[in-house]
Amino acid sequence: MKTRTLKKSCILPSTQENIFNKLQSIKTLQYIAFPYATFSPVDVPDNLEWKAGQVFTFQLKMMGLVPFGLHEIRVSLFDENSYEIYTNENNPHVPIWNHRISLEAIADNLVRYTDEVEINAGWKTIFVYLWAKCFYAHRQRKWKKLLNR
Repeated sequence: MKTRTLKKSCILPSTQENIFNKLQSIKTLQYIAFPYATFSPVDVPDNLEWKAGQVFTFQLKMMGLVPFGLHEIRVSLFDENSYEIYTNENNPHVPIWNHRISLEAIADNLVRYTDEVEINAGWKTIFVYLWAKCFYAHRQRKWKKLLNR
């Protein structure tokens, strides 16, 4: 099965700096992913610091219930100058999940937030891709809710 790429953008009411600061917290990942996916740290320090070269492992559960194995996130790029993050991720069911987040200022307090994900899960790719479409739409809705609090 070929690799599939998903790209989804939304407009967020904030600044690049504010969003990027929130991206640095594991609590943000846990909030925006819930309930579609839960990430429980495995041997991850409490003061987790996302930066290039770091590798983190999480126990992943789908819908907070179904164990999906250990999910590894390898941070390839975490650039506060370009407001871009790129991770190479994988788990036993999805060997390739490469995720790029980019933030583009489009006006005062308006940012185009884009998730771009490359997925390859063998014969399961189409199913994972369809789930990911729902998951990233959910994540972006949760971003809007987080920023409007």
